[in-house]
Amino acid sequence: MSNTDSSRKKPGSSLPPEAWAPFLRLARVATRPIDRFIRIEAASGIVLVAAAAIALWLANSRWAAGYQALWHTPLGVRLGDFHLERSLEWVINDGLMVIFFFVVGMEIRREIANGELSSWRRAAIPAGAALGGMLAPAAIYLCIAGGAETRSGWGVPMATDIAFAVGILTLLGDRVPASLRVQLLALAVIDDLGAILVIALFYSSGMVPSGLLVALAGLAGIFVMQRLGVRSKLAYVAPGIITWAGVYASGVHPTIAGVLIGFATPVRAWFGPERFVSDVRSKLEQLAAQTPSEVSPHGLAEVLRQVEFARREALSPADSLVHSLHPWVAFGIMPVFALANAGVSLAGAPLEGPTWSVAVGVALGLLLGKPLGVLLAIGLMIKLRIGTLPTGLTLRHLLVLGLVAGVGFTMALFVAQLAFGQPSLLDAAKLGVLCASGLAGVVALVTGRTLPAAPDASTDAQS
Repeated sequence: MSNTDSSRKKPGSSLPPEAWAPFLRLARVATRPIDRFIRIEAASGIVLVAAAAIALWLANSRWAAGYQALWHTPLGVRLGDFHLERSLEWVINDGLMVIFFFVVGMEIRREIANGELSSWRRAAIPAGAALGGMLAPAAIYLCIAGGAETRSGWGVPMATDIAFAVGILTLLGDRVPASLRVQLLALAVIDDLGAILVIALFYSSGMVPSGLLVALAGLAGIFVMQRLGVRSKLAYVAPGIITWAGVYASGVHPTIAGVLIGFATPVRAWFGPERFVSDVRSKLEQLAAQTPSEVSPHGLAEVLRQVEFARREALSPADSLVHSLHPWVAFGIMPVFALANAGVSLAGAPLEGPTWSVAVGVALGLLLGKPLGVLLAIGLMIKLRIGTLPTGLTLRHLLVLGLVAGVGFTMALFVAQLAFGQPSLLDAAKLGVLCASGLAGVVALVTGRTLPAAPDASTDAQS
């Protein structure tokens, strides 16, 4: 028997018993760059840019017809006389994006419970900045494209893309104080909440009471299960689907169901770090006190089950789900959404009249309205002594904050889908979002490079 084969059979070997060392080493070498890339905070933004670039290229290539037809591919299920069929685009925008909004809802709930929004004093500045950063872009848009045909797009330039914004600050490294990242994260969370309210109140069709009752029944089921102490996350899938179906049937956009379920997800851990450490230590000490011959597979399985239970309950359900779902959302759902929605044909009808006003209104709303609204709101709140800025932040820091807030992308494209049914106006809005977001990101990077290095900057900010 070779040395490699014998090493594979040794207890405690670093290789699984069935693994072949050369193949395993090759797999680790191949996947190591991918693992490193995923751990970079700006990685999700890079993937989004790549997806948007591919969408633009396909929409303006010889495969444009196939690209457009792909998203209208019908998907459905048939059970007896029951038949449900929707397009691939619907599955992405009304189905997969529910998971994105579910994560957003949990992040907002966490910030309100334990984060920067847990007290008015801490939330005052980012709340004011977010409000100003929503009102100013909407006002600029309405001034430019306030006609009857185009005014529905006022909500498009209100949104900030947190993945891009955090990614840009990460690329600036130690020139950005940690306090500025905290302000951006709080601003983006409030901005997301504002966008959710706008979608629910202004971009949903007429309310159907029966649908709302079904949604309430689903939410009631979630709360009842929580009171009964049901801890399995999979058990909540059924009432979650009922809530989604009710919201969809009610005329409210179905992604709001994700937000509601996210808000309903508990943010308090059962065990927490201290009880987790004590329970696991106790179980491992009991196991270590036995000789290998005394440890049966059944006994070991029971100990591992208890350790797994402690591990699962060390985090709150919201923290655990965000940790599990974030990679899928950042590197799966959002890029697929960008691929499906960022494709704009540049060879179509010329920008003139309504389409021109939509594109310019969206672009200026993001590029000028965001920084202007953020700066004016912060200045007003400081003057009124409603809030105070963290030590070390200057006007140039706040300008960078306003500029990165002008990167709309995912949420802005999503609102554009809801705001415009006419393809030419939708393409114009998309073009405005893409141009403004790209330019705002570049200007933010250039402006940020003029900032002095911050001694307290942390390169490990939350993504």
